[in-house]
Amino acid sequence: MNVLLTGSAGFIGSHIAEALTASGHRVRGLDTRPDALGGGGADVRDAAAVARRLEGVDAVCHQAAMVGLGVDVLDLPAYTSVNVQGTAVLLAEMARAGVGTLVLASSMVVYGEGAYACGTHGPVRPGPRPEEALRAGRFEPDCPRCGRPLAPGAVGEDTAPDPRNAYADTKLAQEHLAASWARATGGAVAALRYHNVYGPRMPRDTPYAGVAAIFRSRLLAGEAPLVFEDGGQRRDFVHVRDVARANVLALERFAAGPPARGALRAYNIASGEPRTVGDMAAALADAFGGPAPQVTGGYRLGDVRHIVARPDRARRELGFSPSVAFADGMEEFARQPVISS
Repeated sequence: MNVLLTGSAGFIGSHIAEALTASGHRVRGLDTRPDALGGGGADVRDAAAVARRLEGVDAVCHQAAMVGLGVDVLDLPAYTSVNVQGTAVLLAEMARAGVGTLVLASSMVVYGEGAYACGTHGPVRPGPRPEEALRAGRFEPDCPRCGRPLAPGAVGEDTAPDPRNAYADTKLAQEHLAASWARATGGAVAALRYHNVYGPRMPRDTPYAGVAAIFRSRLLAGEAPLVFEDGGQRRDFVHVRDVARANVLALERFAAGPPARGALRAYNIASGEPRTVGDMAAALADAFGGPAPQVTGGYRLGDVRHIVARPDRARRELGFSPSVAFADGMEEFARQPVISS
């Protein structure tokens, strides 16, 4: 299969390129930076460049995006330009070229807070946590109906989206645009909602890096990882090679015969074994030999407390199951050479 891979020079995209090539596919890259495929120097917002790279392509794997929560509201134009406009240009050119299969890099951030249950009111969706509560060290969301503590659970793909920051808004916009494209063209979209991806080639020294990369940068400098809130935030840390394999499986499954034409199908791509952020910081510090993490009680508006997933649909429909154990992945991540942003 001939595959166009956008974001081919990126952290996740570079691993997908290797996984696709190893599976016998022919991969064409598109990235603003140089990549191993000779596809650098092109912007996904450039319709002419996208059109050239779509010639002879059977399917598209769309990874190009500006990532992270953002620093402040001044980031809104950049996130919208790259993530929303770039996706719109890609979809329009795919329609023009007659390419009908898309695997989209989505994210668990589209859910907002994860799944919760109240002992009195059953399943509920708490709103954004008030800053006064965060400032006072009250990090767990309360029942929006009675104010009592909630029990966190795991989100499924049919959970209603509730984005809480600029990045999440644009990832959900990508899904909506892709769904509209599929309905209009009869195409098929696999939206892979990545959870917290980590592993080799994860960039450092950028305010948009993931928490694992930020902790690793401090450890490399001989400094303790600084853990926000009380460290009890639950996440699902999934290795980048597992994410790359999920992309290959989705491309092959959807190219051969998707669950439905003219529609988007979402999949949680996760390990299925949630950990706290404090657990992850401790595991990484242990792999480095210290120093131990420091819990700061700090917070960021737009962060959610718990977001973990059930990857059952990906296992059932794509044949995906994670292969890299958390402890092994953290040991490997600690040993990897540093990659600058």
